Amino acid sequence: MKSFSMFTVVVIVLTFGISAVAQQSIVPSQESKVVSAPTGERKKVSGTITGRSGDKLTLRLASSESLAVKLSALTQVREKKSNPFRKGRKYRADQLVAGLAVEVEGRGDSDGALVADKILLTNDDFKTAQLIDARVAPVEDNEIRMSGQINELGAVSNAARGGAKAAQETADSAHTRIAALDDYQSVRSVTVRFRVGSAVLSDDARRSLDDIASQAKNLKGFVIEVAGFASSEGSREFNQRLSRQRADAVSEYLAQQHDIPLRRIMSPTGYGISHPVSNNSTRAGRQENRRVEVRLMVSRGITAQTNTAPSGVVKDSSEDPFSQPR
Repeated sequence: MKSFSMFTVVVIVLTFGISAVAQQSIVPSQESKVVSAPTGERKKVSGTITGRSGDKLTLRLASSESLAVKLSALTQVREKKSNPFRKGRKYRADQLVAGLAVEVEGRGDSDGALVADKILLTNDDFKTAQLIDARVAPVEDNEIRMSGQINELGAVSNAARGGAKAAQETADSAHTRIAALDDYQSVRSVTVRFRVGSAVLSDDARRSLDDIASQAKNLKGFVIEVAGFASSEGSREFNQRLSRQRADAVSEYLAQQHDIPLRRIMSPTGYGISHPVSNNSTRAGRQENRRVEVRLMVSRGITAQTNTAPSGVVKDSSEDPFSQPR
């Protein structure tokens, strides 16, 4: 009777633990710094939604910092349209999903969050985020269930044999590993560069992408982050579009030429002339700034079973290339 009771307790603990983790949204890396909106101050920011809990969003800014955004009954969610001759679309608050690029206007409250008055997004970004969410959600749920089954069965077996202590330690390990499923570490990064005003991939760029795609196919639980940038030639609006086109060109090449699933490519983002890596006043500096930075990352929850990197992985000990000092 004692063995049966311990068995029941362990099963209940594991069941609720897995359920809680499966309901979590994609959250930013633990390395992401959280910033606050000054109380009472109006603020306008742009970024990508990385998580949601009820009426609270987590927004990853271009600086790689994270900001909490609160929704209210007065929050308007509208299309940032480019065609002045048609009426902009309106969206529901529950359609704001992880991976969606948005602009948020609002006012800071007492706990450092930005209370949104207005949220703007493009319909193209909305369709892309919906597609990613539809493909990622069932796969992530399945990964969460599968990743914990072996350790959970071991815990139940130990409890049935009276090994209560071993069962608890195994359950704790399983919970930690599952919780780390959407915490990613960078294992490889490459930079591809472009000609002035162009989003066409060069032969060197294709070879770099071929290399990182080949490595990705040998990994489990990987995602690829793509960020486009531009030099200072041309207007700010032109360079914003051009940086996004460059990021899209890289993403399309990985998907079309190497069959990298869309769910494995994070929403490609253009950062315009922000985050230069060199001085835009020189020709060589501008050439360095016309680039797309590509990062191959793997889930810490999947690689946590061993202390060594998977076969073929070269650990990247550098900091986030999008948040290095410029």
